[in-house]
Amino acid sequence: MRHRLFLIFLSMPFVWACSGAGSALKAGQESVQEKEEMTLADRAENYEQQCEGDLGLAASGLAALEKIKPGGSVASVLEPINDFLVVLDRGANEAALYRNVHPLKSVRDVAASCEQKFADMGTSFSLSRSIYDAIAALDTSAEETSTQRYVEHLKRDFRRAGVDQDDATRKRVRELQEELIKIGQNFGKNIREDVRELKLDSVAELEGLPEDYIAAHPADDEGKVVLTTNYPDYVPYMTYARSDASRLAFYKEFRKRGYPKNLEVLDSLIAARYELANLLGYRSWSHYVTEDKMIKTDTAAREFIEKIAEASRARASKDYDVLLQHLRKTEPEAKSVGDWQKSFLEEEVKKAQFSFDSQELRQYFPYENVLNGILDLTAEIFGVRYESVDVPLWHPSVRAYEMWQGDTLLGRFFLDMHPREDKYKHAAAFPIRTGVRGKQVPEAALICNFPGGGGGSPLMVHDQVVTFFHEFGHLIHHLFGGDHLWLGVSGFNTEWDFVEAPSQMLEEWAWSPKVLQRFARNSEGQAVPLELIDKMRKARDFGKGLWVAHQMFYASVSLHYYSEDPAKLDTTKSMQELQDKYSPFDYVDDTFFQLSFGHLDGYSAIYYTYMWSLVIAKDLFSVFGADGMMDPEIAGRYRRFVLAPGGSIDAADMVENFLGRPYSFDSFERWLNAD
Repeated sequence: MRHRLFLIFLSMPFVWACSGAGSALKAGQESVQEKEEMTLADRAENYEQQCEGDLGLAASGLAALEKIKPGGSVASVLEPINDFLVVLDRGANEAALYRNVHPLKSVRDVAASCEQKFADMGTSFSLSRSIYDAIAALDTSAEETSTQRYVEHLKRDFRRAGVDQDDATRKRVRELQEELIKIGQNFGKNIREDVRELKLDSVAELEGLPEDYIAAHPADDEGKVVLTTNYPDYVPYMTYARSDASRLAFYKEFRKRGYPKNLEVLDSLIAARYELANLLGYRSWSHYVTEDKMIKTDTAAREFIEKIAEASRARASKDYDVLLQHLRKTEPEAKSVGDWQKSFLEEEVKKAQFSFDSQELRQYFPYENVLNGILDLTAEIFGVRYESVDVPLWHPSVRAYEMWQGDTLLGRFFLDMHPREDKYKHAAAFPIRTGVRGKQVPEAALICNFPGGGGGSPLMVHDQVVTFFHEFGHLIHHLFGGDHLWLGVSGFNTEWDFVEAPSQMLEEWAWSPKVLQRFARNSEGQAVPLELIDKMRKARDFGKGLWVAHQMFYASVSLHYYSEDPAKLDTTKSMQELQDKYSPFDYVDDTFFQLSFGHLDGYSAIYYTYMWSLVIAKDLFSVFGADGMMDPEIAGRYRRFVLAPGGSIDAADMVENFLGRPYSFDSFERWLNAD
């Protein structure tokens, strides 16, 4: 996931301790940094002072911008805007990161306050008529295409922010923007802090779980085994535990996170966005938020969801029938498959039909092996190297790296990969600094919750390996795309519904036998057998129809909530109705999935983005194919045409430049229907 918080022109992060690095790294080599480029630890220790300093710089920059008169040159207008956005970008991104991951509550609280202040500064910028007038008067006819595009998008975004509205409307827009930041923070906080427990009566209820999982969850003095709703506990249990009753109980606890606090918070979030959209001349928030995306309209988004739902229907029905027949072997009277049974039954079917046991595969995926494998792989195909940086950070488990090409520093990144108390619970790439040519290199952090880090077994399941590849795809997109003159077209600043495509495309490498045999090794150093990989690949396709259909349930919830009049919306009732319509799995009573669906804040109405991007990702991967995955020439073209442009050209043009044709639905459809 790419973590984002909208400040009109800025995109920021939305959502698993580590030791030696791989051969692509030169351990212990510290970067040469400019004096003002402090480490994250330095900034954390003096965070409030740092925040106030950046806010002061931003305020001075904003005041200077508002004095610029129309008629100036492109450089005299855009360069000071760039300087202002550089300060705003680093301050807001850093605040979002610390609010989600810093172990000290005092720092998280300061970060939340700072985030609100930077958001307010961004709103002031977006509503400044004098700045807009200076931009609107620019003559860009002699400028390069990316600058012309940037100016057009600036003007568009100022108008979408309400710069041309009357004073009363602009005042209310500002109030709503301030409210939305606070509401969104509260929504995420309630999810992050609501870690629930399942108490099992005995170790017997761990039957089916891997031995290392059982060893890590001993019974207490009363014979009880306590599990939490954190992913390293929850995902394996739902996949392997034989106790159906315990899986159902765990499922309910997991789907109650955020309840009841987020009922009111979510209603407030939807209502505030609806009012904001109406003020700006749009019939709904979904109408507003889709306008500047590849898809263009909420009507097109709705049609896309229906198209995917229809395309997956036959495959999903076939997959569902297989699960139901398998369930009837132990429950002869079963009429349906429950959502809490899905992962367990899929695992059982894969054992029966493909002789594939994912537990057998885990031994080959110690976290360190996976980390080193990803670093070595991407270093080789993209022609870069990684150097570890030995600096103190916000937590002892976090590790820092730099990406180099020859003598050129391309960017820095940080890996916070294991769960801990009060940390963000999902997986996401958090931008820290957006690269600006000649001013700063891009920085980002991966925030995940993978096994290891001193907290039990370091063995990962393959799904987590895929997630690691996915998030690293976001990371390299941000770093490779971070070398542009203007911050607004650098890094992640492309159309939002394209941003998942590069990360989803990189997932394909996690399935390649050649790639996996490079790093997937057990404790005795033995590489994962090709026969086991072959079984995994054959088993891969089972259940994808169910997955696609269920994803359309999530996408429909996202779009529907933000398309309706909130005064008439009951989020729980609506969620149940949409699950009945789109998902093969029935709603489970006394659950409130929507209250822990963090995308409803960050992605709002556009969760369709994941499937839209997957359609494009499957088409992008068709150029590589199985034989070209380790080809530096193809990877170089992909980097040049898709990753490096950032947001300097339209996403559709990037894809066409790489494919040699417009993207199509064909590759996705072949994947969906392939056995």
